[in-house]
Amino acid sequence: MSKLIWDAVGDRFYETGVSKGVLFVMKSDGTYDTGVAWNGLTAVNQSPTGGESNYQYADNIKYLNLRSREEFAGTIEAFTYPDEFAECDGSKALVTGVLAGQQNRKTFGFAYRTEIGNDVDGDSHGYKIHLVYGATVSPSEKAYSTINDSPEAINFSWEFETTPVEIETLIDGKKLRPVAHLEIDSRDFATGAAKTALEAFEEKLYGRDAVTGDNPVTALEPTLPLPDTVITDLTVSG
Repeated sequence: MSKLIWDAVGDRFYETGVSKGVLFVMKSDGTYDTGVAWNGLTAVNQSPTGGESNYQYADNIKYLNLRSREEFAGTIEAFTYPDEFAECDGSKALVTGVLAGQQNRKTFGFAYRTEIGNDVDGDSHGYKIHLVYGATVSPSEKAYSTINDSPEAINFSWEFETTPVEIETLIDGKKLRPVAHLEIDSRDFATGAAKTALEAFEEKLYGRDAVTGDNPVTALEPTLPLPDTVITDLTVSG
């Protein structure tokens, strides 16, 4: 093993930004509806809970440390939200243009992207795609104030919690715990077949327009792939 080097050129990484938000409302059969763009997304704050220590004692010593199950939760902030999110936020249309609050809240999934930068490429070094499953939001405060000489747009905020989904695929011969959050790092799919696999996956996630002509391409609707599908789509042999 060679000597450690800190902060070498090209290795000064950081993460920034949030963009390409997509909302997937859960249908009654437990699958997710076609994705819709979430415009005006300003922040997604991840706040996992659980994972707490539970010390076990025996023979007058600390015998072992059992940790509680970790839960994925956080906060979504945005200037606006898709119409489809209304039912996730406890509203139901009575007639077109009229919403009633205090209704049942729908479960949803969502996706967003964060940027990976370094000292050479700046913010364009890479990115991560985040997939969140089984989310529900709590009622949130909406503070409206008068327009004045320093106007500001309302930044809506929703706290969310999740119910994880199963991973049936064995990883290293073992079954993993259910998961509510996946991260896909583009740096691991930068070239060759891996890059092609990620491009195809993003077309599945974000959708694709139809193309006519000599090389026709069929349209794809935006869908939220479940973890086992993500594994299949992004496993590159060789």
